[in-house]
This record gives sequence, structure tokens and C-alpha cells, in this order.
Amino acid sequence: MTLLVGLTGGIGSGKTTVAERFAALGAGIVDTDLIAHQLTQAEGEAIPALTEAFGSRCIGENGAMDRDKMRNLVFSDATAKRRLEKLLHPLIYAHAQVELRQLRHKPYVLVVVPLLSESSAFRELVQRVLVVDCSLDTQIARVIRRSNLSESQVRAIIARQISRLERLKLADDVLDNDADLASLDGKVSVLHEFYLKNVKQ
Repeated sequence: MTLLVGLTGGIGSGKTTVAERFAALGAGIVDTDLIAHQLTQAEGEAIPALTEAFGSRCIGENGAMDRDKMRNLVFSDATAKRRLEKLLHPLIYAHAQVELRQLRHKPYVLVVVPLLSESSAFRELVQRVLVVDCSLDTQIARVIRRSNLSESQVRAIIARQISRLERLKLADDVLDNDADLASLDGKVSVLHEFYLKNVKQ
């Protein structure tokens, strides 16, 4: 039976980089953020329902969901946030299940779920939780470097996420990602061997 590991972490923690490192070692990867992007791109499966729920204001000229506008809306309107989650989460879960069936030949699969703490369906699906952890300063620096957001905007996003302490309480495994890639590769290798051994038991 394939071992399913939920991979989560705060914004800027390095979840994508960690997943890529595991994939290079042969792990299967199901990335729910990638699924969400596919669902909300131009002509994506979720676009008609998004348009009906929120109108054209959150759909860009290219026909895809305007992520900046939607982010601003759900940050300021809790009802809109719940409506978006009710619309997207079942679709994301269904597509994740399809991908998992395609990865049954893998010894283990990482299911990347940024908001794992808020998703009972995914928490029940996985057998272990791996939290990618780093300091607040590292988070902020990484997000600023990869986006056009200011430090205050990044701090506002982090403040709305589950706290670092609460996230760590979910963890069966913790991967510290404050150092360089060489250090990260060593830690990923150790966990990879652990998961392979876990599968065999």
C-alpha cells in the first residue's frame, strides 16, 4: 500500500523546493496548489462557478481567475473566503484522488496541501504529516524575493495563516528549511529513507 504523507508549511517555507527534492528521489507528488491553478486558469473547470459566485470582477482579461483581486477579497470578507473554499476544495480533492490513483506504483506520495490544518478531508487521507519549517525572517525574505508584495503585505498574509506553533503540533515529521540547499538535500534524503522503511513495515 502506498504511504501518503501530507506536506505542509507556511508561505515562503519552501514547500515546492522540498517537494521537488523528494520527486528527484522517486517520490510521487500531488500538489494541490498546482491543481488549484489548473482549475482557475482560462477555461479551467472552476471558472464558470467562480464567475457565477463572484461575477466578472475576479476574472482577468485573459479569462483566468485574478488571483490578486481574489486574495484581496477573501482577506477582507470572511463570507467570500468560505464561498471560495466551498467551491474549490471539493474540485481540488477530486482531482487529487485522480492523481493519487495514477501514482499507485510509487512507494510513497507527498500530498502538498498548504492549508492542511483547515482540510479535514486531506488530514484523514494521509498517514503522516511533514511540516516544512523556517523562521519568520526567512519566510518574509523569500516571499518578497519571489513576488511584488511589500513586507507589510507578506506579514499580513502570514498573520492570517495558522501560527507556526499550531502547524508544528500537526507534524509527525519536521524539516527545518532555514539553511542552504545542500543542507536541505541531506535532510530530504534521511526522510526519504525513513518513508521507504515505513512502507515496508
